[in-house]
Amino acid sequence: MAMRTPFTRLVQQARRLVRERKGAGAIEFAILFPVLIMLYIGAFEITIGLSVSKRATRAAGAIADLVTQQQSVTKSALADMPSVATAMFVPYNTTSLTLKITGISIDAGANAKVLWSWAQDGTAPYAKNGTVSDVPADMKTANSFLVRTELSIPYTMFLFAPNFMPDGMRTITISRSYFYRQRQGDSIPCGDC
Repeated sequence: MAMRTPFTRLVQQARRLVRERKGAGAIEFAILFPVLIMLYIGAFEITIGLSVSKRATRAAGAIADLVTQQQSVTKSALADMPSVATAMFVPYNTTSLTLKITGISIDAGANAKVLWSWAQDGTAPYAKNGTVSDVPADMKTANSFLVRTELSIPYTMFLFAPNFMPDGMRTITISRSYFYRQRQGDSIPCGDC
């Protein structure tokens, strides 16, 4: 009988522990907490990234729209366009934003060539009379004019595994390119581009 008592007590104690559920919620929470935090941070990163992407789309389209409303442009007028983009990106950082604006002339044979181009640093990124191959087929109308804006901005993820991912993988470059037709006249000349 004395031999059975410790064993019986041990079995009874084990049965009681199996039925006891007071600490189960804490253990389950401790197991799921890291997963929940990663899901929360991931949703935050995706939301911010989509917001920056949407602003890039709006900024590129708005700049093309503004340029196509002009009858002619100058370098100084084009130099104001990055401030338009910066205003659309508030509160996000735009120090690495790059912007290129190109006037494209399409001849009678539907060949697209650069009439003028301007980049944010004040240079001409594309050679005059250079061929433009990325014009959408439905916009290649003979004897027409297009304005193309190219905007790109790097987006660096804030919180998502900063110590586990290399810096090259934490930064995503968001780029948008838009083609718009001129609103007035046959083309939009740029005298000093």
